[in-house]
Amino acid sequence: MPPYRVKLELHGEELGDFIKKSPYHPLVSERFAEAWRAENLKGLEGFHPVEVVRVRPMKKRTRRPDTIPRYVVVSTAYGRAAVDLVLNRARIARPITCQECRSTNIQAVHGIVLEPGTWSGEDLFRPRGMPGTLLVTERFKDFAERHGFTNMRFTPAEEYVRDPSHLGPAPLPSG
Repeated sequence: MPPYRVKLELHGEELGDFIKKSPYHPLVSERFAEAWRAENLKGLEGFHPVEVVRVRPMKKRTRRPDTIPRYVVVSTAYGRAAVDLVLNRARIARPITCQECRSTNIQAVHGIVLEPGTWSGEDLFRPRGMPGTLLVTERFKDFAERHGFTNMRFTPAEEYVRDPSHLGPAPLPSG
């Protein structure tokens, strides 16, 4: 609930344009928000002002930045896009019981493929089946690079791996 107040941790020299405190409600700089609106990208909503009450440097020799960007908190789209757990070579702990949310305990995933016809065109979104993961389009990647936005790392969908227990990819079904 507004007013939004946050405490930030500084891991580098400067605060970034995109701060993923959670995949559901990241913070974006006002500079980012203005460019997002100007270019009519889709997948973020809200844009509520945030008061930064503290910045804590995480490295001993790092000093606080001279200026703190103004931030807004946004909500990320949880649209219709659904991950294809078979083509993602996902290892899951239990079968999916709800086809709407696709909630399951994914233990490992090797690549990200969406089921055809499920994505509705958002430039940034959380897919069904992997709600804590943010996916972006090439359009978003180009937007971020063109504007020089910071604190983002892009991994091509076919190279995405999350396998903390080193289980390896699930075998593809034969046939």
